[in-house]
Amino acid sequence: MQGETACWTNELLSSVNRRTKLPEPREMEKGISMWSVIKDNVGKDLTSVCLPVYFNEPLSSLQKCFEEFEYSHLLDEAYQFGKMGNSLMRILKVAAFAVASYASSEGRPCKPFNPLLGETYEADFPERGIQFISEKVSHHPMIVACHCEGKGWKLWGDGDLKSRFWGQSIHLDPVGILTLEFDDGETFTWSKVKTTINNLIVGKPYCNHYGAMKIKGNRQYSCNLKFKDQSLLERMPRQVQGYVEDTTGKRVASLRGEWNNCLYFEILKLVISGKLQEEEDSLIWRKNEPPADPTRYNLSSFAIMLNELTPELQEKLPPTDSRLRPDQRFLENGEYDRANAEKLRLEQRQRMSRRMQEDGWKPKWFKKDSKEDTYRYIGGYWEARDQNNWDGCPDIFRDFSDEYAGTKRNYE
Repeated sequence: MQGETACWTNELLSSVNRRTKLPEPREMEKGISMWSVIKDNVGKDLTSVCLPVYFNEPLSSLQKCFEEFEYSHLLDEAYQFGKMGNSLMRILKVAAFAVASYASSEGRPCKPFNPLLGETYEADFPERGIQFISEKVSHHPMIVACHCEGKGWKLWGDGDLKSRFWGQSIHLDPVGILTLEFDDGETFTWSKVKTTINNLIVGKPYCNHYGAMKIKGNRQYSCNLKFKDQSLLERMPRQVQGYVEDTTGKRVASLRGEWNNCLYFEILKLVISGKLQEEEDSLIWRKNEPPADPTRYNLSSFAIMLNELTPELQEKLPPTDSRLRPDQRFLENGEYDRANAEKLRLEQRQRMSRRMQEDGWKPKWFKKDSKEDTYRYIGGYWEARDQNNWDGCPDIFRDFSDEYAGTKRNYE
């Protein structure tokens, strides 16, 4: 039986062909002075600032949420360890997943597209055993909600990203909670750490993630992680350190590594003398190799797949999916003038979103849980996809219509 399962898995993997590089640009990219564009926006929230398309990468914030599942196999392994009764290895794998979600952010100076209100993104990866759906559920504040189901687990959350531009750097402060639930009822919750993008004007841009992350479990273990703040005197940047403790507060394992490279763990054992002894370091996660054909956006091999649009897939998608955004598609194809024109048109529509929300607009696939104060997936998306029934999903990337707005006069 085990051999049959392995054979079926290999057939599935070989049957899914995904792209390994972006299209060749159709135009020469124009040089642009970053300072000339952003000098008047110091101290502002950049989510409300209209920037030329040259500052974007060809992904939306909804797709960036799914990019964090590049290492979803760690959650599969966590599920299996729990089934075998190894709760300690389960939370260590969960911690590794939380750290690995930052790995692809290194060397990514461009910002994702800000989704339109009601914009969605789906990811169906049968070769990984995961399905993902995300939606922009609020314009002000800007909130994105997501839901992902894998092999014996599901993860959901929503988030608001507060950003400020300070001349040479951008500070990002995420607000929101991620919840991971295994089929056996064990859950873990955590929030993301802060991010700074430095050297925007002078020098080579780089990002730094810093702060404390507490992964709270509802059973035996929890985990505390510390992303070290980078400084001029820091010889070992990007460091992550932490420990796992049980319900009594006793430390039972430690973690150390780098969020852009790898993570190791050590099991702490009590020896006869009453002292804690560390076992030899064990590797729990390592970053995947970069793509053979790197892009100027420095996308990972996984990220390169996320905006791929085949004719077969296009027939199945709702009109709200990020892959159908014209400005984002033109940017990916290297059609920069058309991308800029479309970005301007869609941002003009985006200004209507606040009034739409105030007039009673509701998300299609998520609903706010008043008890938990978070948006939860209400179901129905994949069923609608199977039936190719997208009634009630507006064509948000086309010209503004009565069908979407209710009545134009409410938003003009």
